[in-house]
Amino acid sequence: MAYTISMTETDLVRACINNDRRAQKELYEKYKRAMYTICYRITGDFDLANDALQEAFIQIFRALPKFRAESTLGAWIKTIVVRTAIKKIKKQPKFDELEDFHTADRVDWGTSLDTEYLEKAILSLPEGYRAVFVMIEVEGYAHKEVAEILGISVGTSKSQLFHAKKRLRSILDQYR
Repeated sequence: MAYTISMTETDLVRACINNDRRAQKELYEKYKRAMYTICYRITGDFDLANDALQEAFIQIFRALPKFRAESTLGAWIKTIVVRTAIKKIKKQPKFDELEDFHTADRVDWGTSLDTEYLEKAILSLPEGYRAVFVMIEVEGYAHKEVAEILGISVGTSKSQLFHAKKRLRSILDQYR
């Protein structure tokens, strides 16, 4: 079977379920960049993001037979990727130290305020703050969804977002 842009998502999923390696590669190639970005934004670490992405795609391929198309394939994949990245940072000893501000207060961000600077500012947040911030402000999850995924209360999710924004404002003020 030749894989082209005209192949439907349903056909691609079906081929992946049938262990067609070319289809699996196509699915991976289609989503890897966007999903890696999510992993990196949540973990703040290149190696951890790569590990999370790899684990997520293993889970995705194993779970494809259970995909019911109640949402888009991309949204379903994103949910698995986010949960995998969250599990990765939860395994890190620092995740529970949400109030730990031992990261450097001043970082050399360069000379212009741009997306790279903002990305660095987000990555400088403690893991818990960063995870909630990325999930809500970047990925568009609701507090209830974040609370469920992270195993925290909605109030904690709101508190973490508040503190993340406060911390980012402080970083941006230092930049000016």
